[in-house]
Amino acid sequence: MKEIITTPASRFENLQGYSFTANYLEVEPGLRIHYVDEGPKDGPIMLLLHGEPSWSYLYRKMIPILSKHGFRVIAPDLIGFGKSDKLIKKSEYTYQTHLQWMTTFVEQLDLNDITLFCQDWGGLLGLRMVTDMPNRFAAVVASNTTLPTGQVAMPESFLQWREYSQHSPGFEAGKIINMGTVQDLSEEVIAAYNAPFPSEEYKAEARIFPMLVPADENNPESAINQLAWKKLMQWEKPFLTLFGDSDHIMKGAEIPMQKLIPGAKGQDHKILNAGHFIQEEKGEELSELILAFYEKNFNSN
Repeated sequence: MKEIITTPASRFENLQGYSFTANYLEVEPGLRIHYVDEGPKDGPIMLLLHGEPSWSYLYRKMIPILSKHGFRVIAPDLIGFGKSDKLIKKSEYTYQTHLQWMTTFVEQLDLNDITLFCQDWGGLLGLRMVTDMPNRFAAVVASNTTLPTGQVAMPESFLQWREYSQHSPGFEAGKIINMGTVQDLSEEVIAAYNAPFPSEEYKAEARIFPMLVPADENNPESAINQLAWKKLMQWEKPFLTLFGDSDHIMKGAEIPMQKLIPGAKGQDHKILNAGHFIQEEKGEELSELILAFYEKNFNSN
């Protein structure tokens, strides 16, 4: 039986800029995902997927802007992060279990015509979901992410990050996110990113996530991601890339997407002055670019 723990609600009180109503959904018996669900319930769906080691707090600047413009904005916390439940054993987290949990999440909410915004692991999961459930997705915005196949050597910066994740004594999410931005974050914001992890036992997923990336072809997910790329190379729905110029791990990852995905042709791709956690630094600008992308592809005559 899985050992499930939940971060005490008191850890999330009075967080700067984050006062959204909490929603929960079981993705398997006893295991709950927390998600933000803002804006009109009949509005077009904007699904915001975060990565490692953040949570929906990363989207606090974007949620109000997008929902104000008529979108139903849904921002879940992946299992093991944020207000979602956490498993104590690292071995219970896999690429496949995460995909299953997120697929169940989308199916239970019966989300359709989704515009996906995905960053970091949000892309490793979201792009697979797009290829597994293409009829549910209308458009994709990929930001500082990729779909690794293990066929290209990972940059040294990623290998160093993976080593750090396994051996760093503290492994503080707030410190990590601060390292991944151009501008220094305030103590309040750093504390908010640390909030989901009051002690080491809450960090199992945050620790193991970097090891689940298909970094070489021996990883069983490598071949599956290669097949997913073949499907992406036939994706003709709108596809936009918005990357940061100071993200050393994802530098250049936008280029194959722009070249190989048909839906990326003719879109207004941008490189912004930001680090890996681009939503933290450029949340307002990202929102405006997403709105312009949607207007161009769905509302223009």
